[in-house]
Amino acid sequence: MSVGLVIVRRAAFLVLALIIAVFLTAFIIGATGYVDKVARAIVNEEVRAYRQALSKMPNVNQSYVEEKVREYQQMLIATYGLDKPWYYRVLPLVYATLMFKFGDVQQVGVADVAGMQLPAKASDVILACLPRTIVMITVAELIAILIALIIAPYVAFRVGSLADRFTIIYAALTNAIPVWWLALIMIFVFSYRLGVAPQQFRGVIRALSDMSTALLSGDLKGFIMGFANVLNYSWLPIVTIVIVLLGPWIYNVRAMLLRVSREDFVTAAIARGLPQKVVLRRYILRPALPPVITSVLLGLAGTLGGYIITESVFNWPGMGTLYYEAITSGDPATIIGLTYVLTLVYVIARLILEVLYVVLDPRVRL
Repeated sequence: MSVGLVIVRRAAFLVLALIIAVFLTAFIIGATGYVDKVARAIVNEEVRAYRQALSKMPNVNQSYVEEKVREYQQMLIATYGLDKPWYYRVLPLVYATLMFKFGDVQQVGVADVAGMQLPAKASDVILACLPRTIVMITVAELIAILIALIIAPYVAFRVGSLADRFTIIYAALTNAIPVWWLALIMIFVFSYRLGVAPQQFRGVIRALSDMSTALLSGDLKGFIMGFANVLNYSWLPIVTIVIVLLGPWIYNVRAMLLRVSREDFVTAAIARGLPQKVVLRRYILRPALPPVITSVLLGLAGTLGGYIITESVFNWPGMGTLYYEAITSGDPATIIGLTYVLTLVYVIARLILEVLYVVLDPRVRL
């Protein structure tokens, strides 16, 4: 079987997995009655408020109030689709989502996370929150990865040295520290004690908007000022996340390199008297590259889901906050749209890995 056919088959399976993930999400929120319960709670609350408003009107007849409340309730039931089974509302939404036609946001809280007001499209809400998560979490993870790729080969060839022991201790400590806990400490120290970081980080919404507007209009000065403003809001969250992620990344890359360095072909290369740089480049780094790249790509793809608690600590309305608000408020269009986007990113990352394996590992081509 040719390599191209293998890649096409795996791509087909990944696309099938994407479709199944979206359908399962729709089935869970629809068949379990979760969305209906949330919608009925909203209808009951709006009906209660409407009844209370009518009752305060002077000289109002009680039968008139009940009639108007009944009409209003029926209108809300039809608006939220509660007069039909769940699949009449959810399954068309799944098909539209797969066609990149996301539905409308139903909950005020979901739109508020994106800094919008109803009516709003789920796609617009997701596109508004995605850059914030990339600036805060994806950039931090990328910085941690780059530092780890520089340090890990150094400590991997010095097992038992002071640097190696320090790396192991640092990885153990940071692996046990929650990001949100360190975030609280960093905000207390740098924002409130030293005053070198903002005390409120939600201003990143306006900063990102100004930077993108300046970029689209070709205003270089405005773009530089907007970038500096974004950096002012983002440097503390980025540093916090890098401190926590760096230890595990160094340790994991170090472990991958050590596993390869103990293979027989590496021992044979050393026995032949090859220079250390040649052994490192040809016999260790090249075979270790596929698992390292796998961890890097999947790690970066996973950052787009956001950090719910850490975003709450920094008051940073990203993808994690959006997902949490969509689930707790029962907004089906946003839940399905987020699941689709995040699963699609994972599928694309896996497909890129399949192609890279063919390039990097001759055994795959054979």
